[in-house]
Amino acid sequence: MEFFHSLFDWYMANLNYFTVALLMAIESTFLPLPSEIVIPFAAYKAGQGDLNVFMVVFAGTVGALCGSLINYYLAKYLGRPIVYRFAESRVGSIFLLSREKIEHAEEYFIRNGKTSTFIGRLVPGIRHLISIPAGLAQMNLRDFMLFTFVGAGIWNIILAVIGYYLYEIRDQIFPYISHILLGMGALFLLYLIFEAWKRKKRRNKA
Repeated sequence: MEFFHSLFDWYMANLNYFTVALLMAIESTFLPLPSEIVIPFAAYKAGQGDLNVFMVVFAGTVGALCGSLINYYLAKYLGRPIVYRFAESRVGSIFLLSREKIEHAEEYFIRNGKTSTFIGRLVPGIRHLISIPAGLAQMNLRDFMLFTFVGAGIWNIILAVIGYYLYEIRDQIFPYISHILLGMGALFLLYLIFEAWKRKKRRNKA
């Protein structure tokens, strides 16, 4: 428990507009970093008066757009064969990528067209990958940036409201903070194990 308290204290102490933008940029690439551990905690800090909640949302949204542009341009210039080859590689598996996930994102993009970059930002499992099919399809950059910014902004507002509300009820949850952090860490670890198991199962079938 002491370790989680120290880690949490360090994380909160280093959470500012720049780190929010940086972490959200990472979250919007193919790296497995959930936005749920960035914006709510930054909004909680805003509730303490250390940050401005509107600037937290703005920084997070700009970061998400930057990360999405990385995926967009990589997909656009590398092309479908290389993107899929990377998703199926050992390195791709470290980042929890797979052919099925890319295919799912492509199908979603084809089904919903331009608005998929907006709606997709609100859909778990699609949110951080939707910019890849947009790049593969060479979607108009202006439309991509607009829909991505608006979609990411709405998602970040939702997360910020949750974080701000958690600050309001901090007296009720503070005694259980160690258990909450431990539970979040355990869930993330289980998720990584599950993804590794699915990857191994797919390879055994191949």
